[in-house]
Amino acid sequence: MLIERTLAAVFGSNCYVLAAEPGGSALVIDPGAGATRGVMALLRSYNLTLGAILLTHGHADHVWDAQRLIDTAVTEGRVTTGLAGAPTDPTRVPVYIPQPDLYRLDDPDTTTGISVDGRTFADLTGTQWLRPADVRPFPQAGFGAAVELVPGVALQAVPAPGHSEGSTMFFFNAQLGDNQLLFEAEELDDPADISEQEYLVALSGDVIFKGSVGRTDLPGGDQYQMWATLRLLASAVDPATVLLPGHGAATTMAHEHEANPYLAEAKIRGGETGA
Repeated sequence: MLIERTLAAVFGSNCYVLAAEPGGSALVIDPGAGATRGVMALLRSYNLTLGAILLTHGHADHVWDAQRLIDTAVTEGRVTTGLAGAPTDPTRVPVYIPQPDLYRLDDPDTTTGISVDGRTFADLTGTQWLRPADVRPFPQAGFGAAVELVPGVALQAVPAPGHSEGSTMFFFNAQLGDNQLLFEAEELDDPADISEQEYLVALSGDVIFKGSVGRTDLPGGDQYQMWATLRLLASAVDPATVLLPGHGAATTMAHEHEANPYLAEAKIRGGETGA
């Protein structure tokens, strides 16, 4: 399986490219502002076509380049066609987002509520928001079993509200060898003669980072929900799970049990309601 990462220029959000194999159809996760160039380089490098986009949540720094990426892939002839359930219009690519955050795609700048020295997110990027033409809620079936948004990439969703109402983590199994993200997560330390093995991987969005967690002070955030989410993850997620966060370095659940003070706090306070 292919798992690659590129960075968005604004706020440095992580954008991931997943595909079953070179030459296949790619699922792109969270194309933030400025991610298009890096994603297209990866598509060309592995001879991939763009099959679908998945957003872990609806904040501006994770969604901004979705339609720009689609437009560029269309121009270069790198859009997947001929798949069952795919749009008949070759200029459209489905963009999936958890239902509770779907409303944010009408105006992610305003609904995210981020500004720097009075400048909006659009001001920081120097571009205007382009709402994707084919927005879809992530399939409800995917919360109970793994679903394929592109061939060979099966994801199962777990709701993880707190950072936003719709924040969701997506889990999948991957056969990986000497992938750089595994070295970063400290799963591997010797690059010589590494055979492929199966890993449980989670796209954790802005729920949990290496040594930190997502903020809850933006519109739609809820600290009590975040504590509850983190306590559930701490008790239910296999410690060996490799976490691919929305910002910063890859990590594992085991590492966060040992070194994340916010996760430790949530284990204690996860039952609080604020009432």
